[in-house]
Amino acid sequence: MAKERIFPEYLELDALNSMSEGCMVEHLGIVFTEIGPDFIKATMPVDHRTKQPMGLLHGGASVALAETMGSVGATVCIDLNEKHAVGLEINTNHIKSAREGLVTGTAKPLHLGRGTHVWSIEIHNEKDELVAISRITMAILNHKK
Repeated sequence: MAKERIFPEYLELDALNSMSEGCMVEHLGIVFTEIGPDFIKATMPVDHRTKQPMGLLHGGASVALAETMGSVGATVCIDLNEKHAVGLEINTNHIKSAREGLVTGTAKPLHLGRGTHVWSIEIHNEKDELVAISRITMAILNHKK
């Protein structure tokens, strides 16, 4: 997808992060850190909340980060007075393990249609090494009347 502006210029990080209060996103420590014209970034700590028993970043935590980013990306691209976005399908390839620090996800749209959005999310460690890559399909639904 071209590097055209898809996010409204008035969109602010505080608004994205306030959506996370009181839910799993807040519990996992996910924080939105950057909004570009065609991408969003968020971080998640690799700590007791996000590790599996062997001390590695839990694959489910990576998927939760990816789903959060794709869902938020789709949500801010639609008219919320008429529509809402829900996850339809997600897949993730786990490439490299992470044991500490922060991982950073970058979400970019691959397709922004009337009925579906497809987003790609790359998750990197602090050395900028690819940890996981996800693709999520979002259903864009009309509000029930």
